Amino acid sequence: MPEPTRLFLIRHALVEPSARAMLYGAMDVPLCAVALQEEAALYRWLAARLPRPAHWVTSQLARTKATAAAIFAAGYPAQPLATEPDLAEQHLGEWQGIPHEALVEKLRHPPHPFWPHAAEEEPPGGESFAQVRARVGPVLDRLAERHPGEDVVIVAHGGSIRASLAHAMDLSGHQALAFSIRNLGLTRLEKQGTDWRVAAVNEEPWVLA
Repeated sequence: MPEPTRLFLIRHALVEPSARAMLYGAMDVPLCAVALQEEAALYRWLAARLPRPAHWVTSQLARTKATAAAIFAAGYPAQPLATEPDLAEQHLGEWQGIPHEALVEKLRHPPHPFWPHAAEEEPPGGESFAQVRARVGPVLDRLAERHPGEDVVIVAHGGSIRASLAHAMDLSGHQALAFSIRNLGLTRLEKQGTDWRVAAVNEEPWVLA
């Protein structure tokens, strides 16, 4: 039996406090400098855990590229980064840049139990979760087809990683939003032929030192 294609998906590192105070969605916001230092051990773990060799892919947003650079700085040999814009975070349209507390009055559907808004919510000028899934799924299929039996590291976003799980498991948007994808969390997917397997979500680090 041929080897499956293995995808290692990492959510970008924590962004700066001013960005966390608002809905930033697909805005280009910087990483938190303090968290970069505090999480040095986690970067070292990722640098040791991720496969070598591997093809590296990020979204076009700077925070994914900066996260990849921090993993390289922690010991993983620097790699060229392919850019896939369709792996970007959900675009929140006119909601981007507003404080979290201002969202309630703008919702047209009851919020998800574990997320500020429902999966079917489509912000004015933005996209719904279903639209995120529709653009992320073909990227995953294309990467698996392009790199059969190989390893691909993807530095992406909470929304695009949830969309990846929805694509692999054929989940509804409501179900996919139930996944908690932590910053620097490692999710592993495998594709064999036309079938997907979820190998891990938020894989636990080895002992950090």
